[in-house]
Amino acid sequence: MTVQIVPQPALAPPLAEPLSPDALEAALRAIGAARYHDLHPFHDLLHGGRLSKGQVQAWALNRYCYQAAIPRKDAALIARCTDRDLRREWLHRITDHDGSGGDPGGIERWLVLTDGLGLPRDYVVSTKGALPATRFAVEAYVRFVQEKSLLEAVASSLTELFAPSIHRRRIAGMLENYDFIDETVVAYFRRRLDQAPRDADFALDYVKRHAVTAAQQQAVLDALTFKTEVLWAQLDALHHAYWSPGLIPPGAFRPESGEGVS
Repeated sequence: MTVQIVPQPALAPPLAEPLSPDALEAALRAIGAARYHDLHPFHDLLHGGRLSKGQVQAWALNRYCYQAAIPRKDAALIARCTDRDLRREWLHRITDHDGSGGDPGGIERWLVLTDGLGLPRDYVVSTKGALPATRFAVEAYVRFVQEKSLLEAVASSLTELFAPSIHRRRIAGMLENYDFIDETVVAYFRRRLDQAPRDADFALDYVKRHAVTAAQQQAVLDALTFKTEVLWAQLDALHHAYWSPGLIPPGAFRPESGEGVS
């Protein structure tokens, strides 16, 4: 059997000179345009109505691992931060997901989504059915924020720059294509249409003001690239397990029907 090697695009050389703030923003946005997980074929399947209910359940179950880890990674960032203003701004990210006062929070809204898909809540929260690759990718992100510089930790959140477009497509596609999806189930995504741009604007401004040397700017570009890979790896695992070739690892969630809807 002949194996075809597909040439890959050349990596951009490391920065030799610092970019202007606007040029740095353009470079960050270029990473999203080339690498954000909205380009992954699994999302085309999901938004286009080509997945079975069981496959949508598998996606929601695995994505819960990521949602539940977000407050943990944000708490890790705050714990390292000596800048009071940054701590105060970043704190609402935790309450956005964990909830505060009358707002149940994003994690609860995600559990409403999995409830609506017919998954037992205790099973979802346990994450026992999640793919091993999902758990590895999520924990790699938490460790990155714990161990890298504060600037890199902030920059890794900048995938939120690109989130609203995928949320809009997800809301429209899932409501149109799945009779088991309704407005209650997509409430998480509607709320993030407001939250993500606010958070992204703050993080982008912080990065543009604090990444001033070529080394710092290269670090934030690499941090955003790493985060896109965390998101992409999760979808690779879902595609491999639940679409093609359909190899579900031992202990992972097994839908009643794992076949795609053509």
